[in-house]
Amino acid sequence: SQSSVSSGINAEYGGELSDEQKEEMRKQLEGGTYKVTVGETSYEITAAMVTGIKTVTLTEHVREFVPSVIEPSFGIGRILYCILECNFKVRENDEKRTWLDLPPLIAPTKCSVLPLSSNDEFNPYVEQISANLRKLGIPNKVDDSSGAIGRRYARTDEIGIPFGITVDFDTIKLNSVTVRERNTCTQIRVPLDEVAGVVNQLCSDQLSWADASTKYPSFVSQETI
Repeated sequence: SQSSVSSGINAEYGGELSDEQKEEMRKQLEGGTYKVTVGETSYEITAAMVTGIKTVTLTEHVREFVPSVIEPSFGIGRILYCILECNFKVRENDEKRTWLDLPPLIAPTKCSVLPLSSNDEFNPYVEQISANLRKLGIPNKVDDSSGAIGRRYARTDEIGIPFGITVDFDTIKLNSVTVRERNTCTQIRVPLDEVAGVVNQLCSDQLSWADASTKYPSFVSQETI
């Protein structure tokens, strides 16, 4: 309910009265007069001076509301959820193979180092490459677990590692390794003494994968799961 009053004194009195003040005025006018103080002067208002005070009920079908308090949500949980939600992908024509398209700049682990097999001859090369990457501040993960190399690639794809270095038998013969890019699953062959620098440039956006693929020969193999 809302009380309404039509009176010429409102402007002098300082604006429209509240509902409680209007109800108090109505009661006092029924008994005689209503006293109003403006500044230091008091006035007596009679019922004849007021056109009418009545209580009415209004029905609102639409009410627009503008909130006065905004609560922004910038918690780390929401940010991480958005990153994971927007970067979760599925390999085309293979719904069982999922991957995280994390940009190299924000990927927690930038590169994996994988020996092609459990051959002991690969171990010194794996250790050397991992150490060279650490010297450049590149977080890396060595995966020397058993299983096909393609299956290990898939595992690193699932946790969003953007690049993978594979030590194979040509590493021993030619002193070079393969570098695999997660998004395209394509590989290039890079000399062993250059691979840490190449990965560093790829992770810091100083070198694109397209440019690296032009500079170094491509390699096609080692992808079957």
